[in-house]
Amino acid sequence: MTTQFAISLAEIEAAQERIASHVVHTPCVLSERLSQELGCEFYLKAENLQHVGAFKARGATNAVFCLSDDEASRGVVTHSSGNHAAALARAAALRGIQAHIVMPENSARSKIQSVRSYGVEPVFCEPTAEAREQTAERIRDQTGATLIHPYDHPQVIAGQGTVGLEILQQVPNVEMVVAPLGGGGLLSGILIATHALRPDVRVYGAEPELADDAFRSLQAGTIQMPSRYDSVADGLRSPLGTRTFPVVQSLVREILLVSEQQIRTSMRKIAESAKLVAEPSGAVSTAAVFQHPQLFQAKVVVAVVSGGNLDFGDCRLGSA
Repeated sequence: MTTQFAISLAEIEAAQERIASHVVHTPCVLSERLSQELGCEFYLKAENLQHVGAFKARGATNAVFCLSDDEASRGVVTHSSGNHAAALARAAALRGIQAHIVMPENSARSKIQSVRSYGVEPVFCEPTAEAREQTAERIRDQTGATLIHPYDHPQVIAGQGTVGLEILQQVPNVEMVVAPLGGGGLLSGILIATHALRPDVRVYGAEPELADDAFRSLQAGTIQMPSRYDSVADGLRSPLGTRTFPVVQSLVREILLVSEQQIRTSMRKIAESAKLVAEPSGAVSTAAVFQHPQLFQAKVVVAVVSGGNLDFGDCRLGSA
């Protein structure tokens, strides 16, 4: 049962209807070349084609359009390494309200520019979870804005869960789903939707070896903080949230760790074989299938390409 969690299937279905006119119904792309290489029927859920170039458009839009008129009039605030920042800036613009965006000072230049493209100048902070949260809290106290957490927010999780609904609709014979895992909003939403509708589907989380706090959290039984912040997958450097951890702990099949080199190699493979651009965080799910191929043999597999905001000036692709 999913009633113990922050959201239910009904809230994900309501989110799907609420945001339908504001987000892209992204395709699940079957890659024959990668399928042959991996020995499975391999699909890529192309959230890199989503507005703002990432799945984050879903959760941010749902959360903003769930606000009352009084709440909306005071604006919104968040902290994010980039994709949620741009997504919230866009969602606020759609509703005509103010957005305050806190970003780590080492955020990718492309993501900073994306936020600025919606008319919002980011507030920069130190690149730690504590600094991000403290800066956002200060702005909330000063402005009265509503905090839209990048992942540990019920309506954000519900919006991200629409990815799971689409996968089940587009690939009805799916057997395994792999999604990247940072704070857990995307994975939690997919887990709740999938467990309610297709409990036979195995859902895996994919996490960088250099950002393995979720893997360690499941081992410890309590939320563990990141021990370093230098993975190339900058969108996955956040700790699990109090709302996402129980979902992941209860429903995920396994968390698969991947190397930095495998992430880079998978970016190139996705580009060459499926003609899709994946940022490092967006390639982690595919990297997990390549690093743990024995789990997926002869199965129907969907890997979520969660974003495509690649900063070509900062990131070097590995050899395939």
